[in-house]
Amino acid sequence: MKPKQTVLFLIAFLFIAIASQSIFTVHQTEQALVLQLGNPKDRIYYPGLHFKVPFIDNVVRFDARILDYDAVSAEAFTSDLKTIVLDYYARWRIVDPLTFYRTVRTIDNAQKRLHSVVFSQMRSHVGRYTLTEVVSSERTAIMDSVTKEASALMTQYGIEVVDARIRRTDLPPENQRAIFERMRAERERQARQYRSEGSEESTKIRSTADKERSIVLAEAAKTSQILMGEGDAEAARIFAEAFSKSPEFFAFQRSLDALKKSFKDNTRIVITQDNPLFESVK
Repeated sequence: MKPKQTVLFLIAFLFIAIASQSIFTVHQTEQALVLQLGNPKDRIYYPGLHFKVPFIDNVVRFDARILDYDAVSAEAFTSDLKTIVLDYYARWRIVDPLTFYRTVRTIDNAQKRLHSVVFSQMRSHVGRYTLTEVVSSERTAIMDSVTKEASALMTQYGIEVVDARIRRTDLPPENQRAIFERMRAERERQARQYRSEGSEESTKIRSTADKERSIVLAEAAKTSQILMGEGDAEAARIFAEAFSKSPEFFAFQRSLDALKKSFKDNTRIVITQDNPLFESVK
């Protein structure tokens, strides 16, 4: 290779090296800072093509999107001195990369600071309400207030808290056991009460049924006696009427009936002709 060509090659190589160190791009999902000898310049670089001093300036990029922080469940106290376990999360983003770099520098440090701020606000707001209000009526108000106040406190770190939400509220294991025992005792008490009321109602129904049965049987017996009496009276009337028409015939018939009832199989009896049984036969 000729000396002139070598020099041109070196110049081209140096130009490409310097250009590559002087130009940098910022993606649309990022924001960037330029550090000059380790100190950040007072400028935020947004998406696009930018220039820096080669070999002196360094580029630090930060995610411009909304980030998630999934907190570890922790205990808090309500105003009625009940202990609950809060499972919550926060969504945040870097709005001032320069302040962010000067205060916390990294995402890990930012999440540690975010944890202390969000949890302290969450615990403070939960402590203003009863357990029932926390899990029902005031839950949305608590989350909105926590988001607003935590965002105001995190502004000094160049961070905006977009949302802080309670995912779930639980009771500590020992409280759960106590509540389950109370629930079981209450259900058993209700079961005993229902059984007692059922037994009482069953006794009332049986007593009423027995009373009605006795009344029905008494009425039936009364009606039966009346009907039997009327039947006997009608039979006696008919018999008397028939007897009055032919007394001799009925006397003869009664004598035959008496003989039928008196003489059974293999029965022998010795009587005289003047016995009253033959009087009607003569």
